[in-house]
Amino acid sequence: MRKHDLPSLNRDSTVGTRLLWTLGLLVATASIGAFGTWATFTTSTSQSHTIASGTMTLQLGATGASTNRLNIGANNIAPGDTIQRSVDLSNAASTVDLAAITLTTTAAPSSLLDTDATNGLQMVIDKCSQAWTEGGTAPAYTYTCGGTTSTVLASRPVIGTNLALSNLTSLTAGAIDHLRVTLTLPSTAGNTFQGLSSTISYTFTGTQRAGTNK
Repeated sequence: MRKHDLPSLNRDSTVGTRLLWTLGLLVATASIGAFGTWATFTTSTSQSHTIASGTMTLQLGATGASTNRLNIGANNIAPGDTIQRSVDLSNAASTVDLAAITLTTTAAPSSLLDTDATNGLQMVIDKCSQAWTEGGTAPAYTYTCGGTTSTVLASRPVIGTNLALSNLTSLTAGAIDHLRVTLTLPSTAGNTFQGLSSTISYTFTGTQRAGTNK
């Protein structure tokens, strides 16, 4: 081997040594990092609860029974005649209280009987604190209250939208109201009201109570 080649060998040896030291440091650092991750303390805890929504279900009494005579029509009415029909309004199937109940009435087919707000049919709704006592001969029913009577809707034209109803206990979940709907054809209805027919539909709508803490 020639002398002038020795320095080159020494340089290569130094570079190799440095590479070995560098690799050693990287391995040591990686080992420390891995050991540090493995040694991290952890803790956890948990809990759960069930959330269930309530229901609102307004219902009318059995159709055709004394708890719901709204499906029973009336024929051959004349000025001054009165039509009384009982109906139970029930919130018994609900689990959520209501803030309000409104009534919307429509007519199809329609006639002057329902479109004339002054001389056409007028409506009043009363409530009895207990079931109404039904009398008369079908379909000319009459009703008397053995308890306390209160006004749910004061006299007004038969057709209306979102009419506010008052004095209802059926706002409370599980409660029932015993109602009597009275329609009257005013004595002012003239000859133009002869031979007419209207079919009146009643829709009761409940609105939930305000939000609260649960």
